[in-house]
Amino acid sequence: MIRFVLRQFVTLVVCGALAGAAQAAGDPVAGKAKFATCAGCHAIPGYTNAYPTYHVPRLGGQHPDYIVAALKAYQAGERRHPTMHANAFSLNEQDMQDIAAYLASFQPAAAPYPVRGDVAAGKIKSAACAACHGPDGNANIPLYPRLAGQHEDYLRKVLQDYQSGARQNAIMKGLATPLSPQDIADLAAYFASQPKGLVVVGEN
Repeated sequence: MIRFVLRQFVTLVVCGALAGAAQAAGDPVAGKAKFATCAGCHAIPGYTNAYPTYHVPRLGGQHPDYIVAALKAYQAGERRHPTMHANAFSLNEQDMQDIAAYLASFQPAAAPYPVRGDVAAGKIKSAACAACHGPDGNANIPLYPRLAGQHEDYLRKVLQDYQSGARQNAIMKGLATPLSPQDIADLAAYFASQPKGLVVVGEN
């Protein structure tokens, strides 16, 4: 219990320190044109990654600072995905800022998405996530992703990747490592079900 409280305190301190991070200052019009190479996956409702199979993430309405950070992580190999690495590799800082501004310009989903998992169980288990991501996955900390409305299977994959080290982030590694497969399924269901969530680019 003491270890859990201490971990929560450290998470709150780190998140609070990043709460004032500057928003990305990109051009959404330019970003729309630069997003063209991404649209083949991220602008198609229901599109899935192959091997393993899971829905590619909804990006419409995501925090711009987080988008920039994610693209840099793919460039650096901190996130392992060959297609994303190839697409991000040639982007410069302005390209990333513009794409991020375009994605951030989308309005949230009008209604919650249906999910398959246990939302009630996920809500109980979500307390450790709330410091950075907000109690409903719609936190205002710009460097951390909005989770509300994200694909349920994508959220499961992300947590599994933090467990395995396929994604490298010390805080997320510490939080994800003790989770059981059921914990992961429950958390993914809860955040995926939350209203005012992310959308597939072009949905609104």
